Amino acid sequence: MSTGQRWQPLWQLRLGMRWLRLLTHQQRQTLLMMLLALATAVEFLENIMFVFASSHIVGGIDADPRSFALVQAAYAVGSMLMILQQQWLSRRFGYRHYLTGALLLFMAGTLGAATSHSLPQMVAARFVQGFGGGALFTSCRILVNVLFGPASRPRASRIFMIGIFTASALGPAFAAELIDHGVWQDVFYGVLPFAALAALGTWLLLPDAEPRPNAAGPALGPLLLFGAAVVTLQAALTEARFDIFSHPFRLALVAIAGLVLLSGFLWHQWHHKAPVLHVRALRNPVYLTGLAMYFVYYMINNLSGYVFPIYAEQALKLPLATTGWLNTFAAGISLAGILVYQRAAPRLSHKKPLMVTGLLVMAAATWWFSGMPPDAGPPALAWGLVGKGLFGVLVIIPIAGVTFRSLAGEEFAHGYRSKNLMRQIASSFASALGAVLLQNRQFAVHDSLVSALGQRPAETDQWMHSVQTALAARGFDAAQAHLGALVQLTGLVEQQARLIACEDIYRLIAVLALTAAVFMLLQRRLD
Repeated sequence: MSTGQRWQPLWQLRLGMRWLRLLTHQQRQTLLMMLLALATAVEFLENIMFVFASSHIVGGIDADPRSFALVQAAYAVGSMLMILQQQWLSRRFGYRHYLTGALLLFMAGTLGAATSHSLPQMVAARFVQGFGGGALFTSCRILVNVLFGPASRPRASRIFMIGIFTASALGPAFAAELIDHGVWQDVFYGVLPFAALAALGTWLLLPDAEPRPNAAGPALGPLLLFGAAVVTLQAALTEARFDIFSHPFRLALVAIAGLVLLSGFLWHQWHHKAPVLHVRALRNPVYLTGLAMYFVYYMINNLSGYVFPIYAEQALKLPLATTGWLNTFAAGISLAGILVYQRAAPRLSHKKPLMVTGLLVMAAATWWFSGMPPDAGPPALAWGLVGKGLFGVLVIIPIAGVTFRSLAGEEFAHGYRSKNLMRQIASSFASALGAVLLQNRQFAVHDSLVSALGQRPAETDQWMHSVQTALAARGFDAAQAHLGALVQLTGLVEQQARLIACEDIYRLIAVLALTAAVFMLLQRRLD
């Protein structure tokens, strides 16, 4: 008996509640489709809001960019450990209990993050949050295939994608408005009602599938080995800004240790009879090529997502709310593009041209951002934001379509778990890389600007004198006017250093996108 056939009578039994009898079968199916989209959208919403508000959150707990990378790593490790156990936990407890528990755990971590006052508290809360959130995307996407037959599955997939992209569109503006009218903790509190609604929906609507109490659990050793590998690699990346010149040998040893641990985990899974990650079942060359492109996409997308709020709010001095709505505008372009793509997809037999175009568009958008003057306003950013929005539609949706087309049944489930592991690794590394590179480049540019001012004392003194004169005319005494001029000069230097650093990161993203476009053009697996 197939998985879908086994679930069907249980699904009907769960929907035997009195109030649901008022709905038609199609309406009940639509309600369940929307629930799966909501449960997944909750994690996307929280993650996008967190990355957007990262500078405010890090400042709120008195941390630095390196600490932000550690906080991101905690979420990623928790999420990946949950993904590795997803198959066993869903079979052991049934999806209804499993997803409800995961959402409650996610809410507990979110509440812990909102009440954190120090870096260790935030790291622990994000780990718990990631452990709960790691169940959502993988499980809900698998359930789209499990709960719905071939006739209704395309509609379920469309609703699922629209839910994710809607959350992505609303997240930045929502985070900006919460902080603008409250405090940074509201970024976490704001997602709790949606998570609570999703938890209630999973408890009431998901089929009460029979759990398998005797199902063998995953061995603890491989999970610990995988966690140690990821933590070690993350540590190597986050310490790179501090150790690459002072302690390069130590940094190399840490990185090598992480790679050895990861290789050991993959070797163990390859040879184990009951692995937690079914590596051998995923040797399909199309799937592996798609997985590599997933990694590239998430690296580029998350690196850009980390840089833009800092670039717009701190380097261009745009208001926080404006920055949020600009991000939402770009995500809105993605959402509109999804709706167009869904109508046009059946007539697009070849996906490679779309993906190459998307990467070229992203390269052009980031190059556009890299040339903005310090006084650039929202209209000047519009073309770059349009390109940023089209990137997601033209790249990730075609990749998803071609990567999994050769996988079905259990292979699809294994493939989606592996893909979401890759997503967490790429997202965490991209955020950490962005934090480290941006801080490193900003310090270097700041030193260069200070040195340049020192080499032009006459011009610097003239500028200081003009500002002091203006402040004195407003009633400040000589000491206050001098201090005020010095503060303004320091602020200008910091803003310019941050702007140049952001623009350099955007040039790096453009190079990455161009390189990926060349690879996509030359490869023959994804077409």
